[in-house]
Amino acid sequence: MMNLPEKKLKIALPNKGRLRQPAVGLMQKAGYRFRLRDRALYASCTTADIIFVFLRADDIPVLVDSGAVDMGITGQDLVLERGAEIKEVLNLGFGNCRLCVAAHENFKEGDLTPFKNKNIATSFPHITRKFFADKGIDVKCIEMNGSVEIMISLDMADAIVDIVETGDSLKANHLKVIDTIGSYQTVLISRPQIVNAPLVQQIKRRLQGILIAQRYSLLEYNISGDRLKEAEQITPGYESPTLSRLEEENWYAVKVMVEKKNMVSVLDRLEKIGATAIIETEIKNCRL
Repeated sequence: MMNLPEKKLKIALPNKGRLRQPAVGLMQKAGYRFRLRDRALYASCTTADIIFVFLRADDIPVLVDSGAVDMGITGQDLVLERGAEIKEVLNLGFGNCRLCVAAHENFKEGDLTPFKNKNIATSFPHITRKFFADKGIDVKCIEMNGSVEIMISLDMADAIVDIVETGDSLKANHLKVIDTIGSYQTVLISRPQIVNAPLVQQIKRRLQGILIAQRYSLLEYNISGDRLKEAEQITPGYESPTLSRLEEENWYAVKVMVEKKNMVSVLDRLEKIGATAIIETEIKNCRL
């Protein structure tokens, strides 16, 4: 490991792949400033006592477990595969994926018995062996990195266990999902010994604020008191709406957080019951 300052918190971020940019962007939005340079192994944070170390996502669980770094952002699937003894501090809500057993289209969905004593190509041998063993099926794992679909075409494997996002790659190779092992997302992890440290908790709270802000918008509208209960059912809020009386008798101003994915239908429903001055405002950060 490179020589880094001992007193600074070391946080590992993915150095490439689909998790890199979301992880880096999340940290920067949370106020942790650092300069990204091509092929740099680490970067010093200018706003906190933190060193960001750029590592392979699948190495991060092991390095947090060993204490080489203090925290990291990586996939739950990689934590499970590595058997790392870490603490999951926060689910980050991106990098969602499924780990699936896939085989040729001729196989029956949900039936794993044809794979007894067969070759399974995967980059997740630990998870694969346990999954089949729990079902009483012995398999032979061929461990490999990169694209594993070709192994079936080459008659080197009868099935694969791999990450599935859209399923397009499977279809292109005339494969289909036979069973799903698990669903995973990206997580912030920590050494168990420091999970309650003030700086670790500060990082957690800041990231929570950014993640909530990404999901919600602030909605403001005016509504008659006669329709207030109906409006509250449409917009219950993160916890509850904020109400203020207007000068006009029996009218209220409402402020409430609404999930962005539901916003268009919410606006339609509010307008239908007579709400006026309906305004959506972006939330950049929050603490709830």
